[in-house]
Amino acid sequence: MSDDRVRCTWCGKDPLYVAYHDTEWGVPSHDDRHLFEMLVLEGAQAGLSWITILRKRKAYRAAFEGFDAAAVAAFDADRVEALMLNPGVVRNRLKLASAVANARAVLAVQGEFGSLDRYLWDFVGGRPIVNLRWSLRDVPPKTDLSDRLSRDLKRRGFNFVGSTIVYAFMQAVGLVDDHVVDCFRRQQP
Repeated sequence: MSDDRVRCTWCGKDPLYVAYHDTEWGVPSHDDRHLFEMLVLEGAQAGLSWITILRKRKAYRAAFEGFDAAAVAAFDADRVEALMLNPGVVRNRLKLASAVANARAVLAVQGEFGSLDRYLWDFVGGRPIVNLRWSLRDVPPKTDLSDRLSRDLKRRGFNFVGSTIVYAFMQAVGLVDDHVVDCFRRQQP
């Protein structure tokens, strides 16, 4: 990027990565469709780089009906097999099947809490946790809170929601703000 703004170093110089950092990562999300999308994408990212997933995001949106949880919950085994042939997504059967299972779990959460948003944001008292991170090495891979949310998600039938994946999800959707202190995107406590 050509500007002089200080950013978290993890986003590097790739324009797609920088745009994601500058406009989305850490921004509080209250949209169930976006929350479901990020949960699926974070699970797909396991073992891969996030830039790989960002580059496949458009294809994921098409393959997963714009992340309409009700539509994805209706996917059957044949639909998952068809996804295995789609080069635009990570062709891992367990990850693809987990997206369908997670859609069904989202519907159950929505039925119990009214929305995925309400369920998730209750874990942080309705407000983002703004952390004091001086550098990337100060950011933990998981926390006690991500451990707790991970356990609860698993109990509710979600897959690919280990604590490290959940913490990355929490950062992505703004439940926590881990922008380093000199990053122009950091929220004020």
